[in-house]
Amino acid sequence: MDQVQKQLPQYQSHKKVWALKIKSIVRDGEGENRESNGSAVITPEEEEFAPFRVDAQYMHKHKPQVGGYYVVYEDGYKSWSPAKAFEEGYSRL
Repeated sequence: MDQVQKQLPQYQSHKKVWALKIKSIVRDGEGENRESNGSAVITPEEEEFAPFRVDAQYMHKHKPQVGGYYVVYEDGYKSWSPAKAFEEGYSRL
């Protein structure tokens, strides 16, 4: 059964977020001979911000990668975005 599909409606983002570009990610236990708790330490590209720990749930759900962005929304939700998508959708204030 062939159905004619319409293009999905388009939306433009107007959200304000807090974000840091990721320089490195060190997973708990990496390089050590012990079991990991699944958390990791993210080091931001911007040197004036200290490295910070994210929990195992964040790592499992978002699978962040170096070069992408750690993102926090106004409601406190924490996410990850690939660099290209983030940089095309957001401008620094």
